[in-house]
Amino acid sequence: MMPVSTNETTPASEANPALPFWSVMIPTYRPPEHYLRQALESVLQQDPGRDQMQIEVVDDCSPAGDTAALVRRIAGDRVACSRTPRNLGLAGCWNTCIERARGRWVHILHQDDYVLPGFYGTLARAAEMQPAPSLLATRSFLVDGVGVITGVGPRVQVLEKGGRIVADFFYGNPIQCPGVAVRRDFYQANGGFRADLRFALDCEMWVRAISRAGGVVLPDVLACYRTAQGNETNRLWRTADNLRDMQRFNELLAAEHEDFEPHRGYTLLAYLAVIQAEFFKKAGDAEGRTANLEYLRAEIPLKYRLRQHLAKWGRKILG
Repeated sequence: MMPVSTNETTPASEANPALPFWSVMIPTYRPPEHYLRQALESVLQQDPGRDQMQIEVVDDCSPAGDTAALVRRIAGDRVACSRTPRNLGLAGCWNTCIERARGRWVHILHQDDYVLPGFYGTLARAAEMQPAPSLLATRSFLVDGVGVITGVGPRVQVLEKGGRIVADFFYGNPIQCPGVAVRRDFYQANGGFRADLRFALDCEMWVRAISRAGGVVLPDVLACYRTAQGNETNRLWRTADNLRDMQRFNELLAAEHEDFEPHRGYTLLAYLAVIQAEFFKKAGDAEGRTANLEYLRAEIPLKYRLRQHLAKWGRKILG
């Protein structure tokens, strides 16, 4: 069970009709106003009312600025704002969001992401499926810092009508956080996000929820995931910490899922290390390139580094 937050009473039973259907929880840290405004307005445009939707910004102890004042300026008194007593990092802040949630379904929407019209109505209809799944998701557009669409998440056809098959999550994450909602009672029964993961903590949760209690991933594209330079994902790429995180995730998968193939996991890690090193080389970032090459040499067995499909990359950057 997840620990109960010390600054909020334990949520009442799901049977309580006074509880909202949705808890839209927005973790922030030094939020840029234009991003947070877009995130909040995308939710407020679909707001069914306080009795059906809790909306709260959870600030992870930002060192400067007044997040509460910013939220009031954008949304008046419709959106609540709370603050952690110290910086908790990704998993800690996301788990605080879960602890403070009162609704049946918890949607964690990051400060720089947003949803498209119809997101909540579409998922609410999907939630009526029987038996009720633990996870609901739509596909997401990938957008850059100014909102230009650069890609779109793939379909997960095996889960479009619901199920527990998670093989599509073993070697990549086909769904992004802004498109995902999880039942609050699943979090309560199965725990929150793992603090020992930083890059793969979301994918680990999706696998846990779907494999244990079922999930639905709709083909609709109703969310937008920001891929702007400077976010946490890009910092993890530069240090190769995303690859170390994926390696830990692979170990968890191998221990819990018989159909996970460790050799495929290693092959993917080797490929990504080469791709990331090439990216930072082209960007003129010697430290980023070196960090990824060092990970490749230190952590990936030689047989995976020498696979034929990596040869063309290896000749260019490994020497």
